[in-house]
Amino acid sequence: MKASTREWVAKAEEDFLAASALNRRRKIPLWNVVSFHAQQTVEKYLKARLEEAGGSVPKTHDLLHLLNLVTAIEPLWSAYQPAFSLLVSYAVRTRYPGSSATKVDASHAIELCRRFRREARQSLGLR
Repeated sequence: MKASTREWVAKAEEDFLAASALNRRRKIPLWNVVSFHAQQTVEKYLKARLEEAGGSVPKTHDLLHLLNLVTAIEPLWSAYQPAFSLLVSYAVRTRYPGSSATKVDASHAIELCRRFRREARQSLGLR
């Protein structure tokens, strides 16, 4: 694995650990932050896969755009399109007043994140 790919994976894992730890919090829950870090985990694993394949890694939070780029390498990942459509809003929208993630949103986001993380790690040859 390329060093630059390992950097993306390390950043993705930081977000995954943050989302997982914050999801277990019961006093003063932080559902917006959990959802954000779940989205960030997916985003960075998509970028890691692009990097490893030698593709250009755009500076974007748009999971659907990244997924579109990565499906040339991982065509079966196109099945994640509906799930990523939900996660996209956690990158920006819930970070500002007027929109908030609920406990159900955060639970769904973390589950999607876990599922995709397993697949992405497998694709990258990680345990």
